[in-house]
Amino acid sequence: MSVQVLWGLLAAHPAKLINLLALLITCPGGLLLQSARRRAALTRRSLAIDEGLVDAFDRRVPRYYYTLGSACLALALLLSWLSTWV
Repeated sequence: MSVQVLWGLLAAHPAKLINLLALLITCPGGLLLQSARRRAALTRRSLAIDEGLVDAFDRRVPRYYYTLGSACLALALLLSWLSTWV
């Protein structure tokens, strides 16, 4: 398939291209949220075993993952919503 034909298909359906971009943004956002959940569960489990204090890094990283993952998902939702107007 030539590049011109491929570009013609993308130019004919811009909403699909925007939705594809939203999907590509959604995947890393979901993975970030999943890894934040996993890290929080491991921290809780280690606290139950060690009965020690959680250092600042273990509190800061999941919060950063939650923020970045939620921002990715919000951006993807906005892009998907905007693609309905195109």
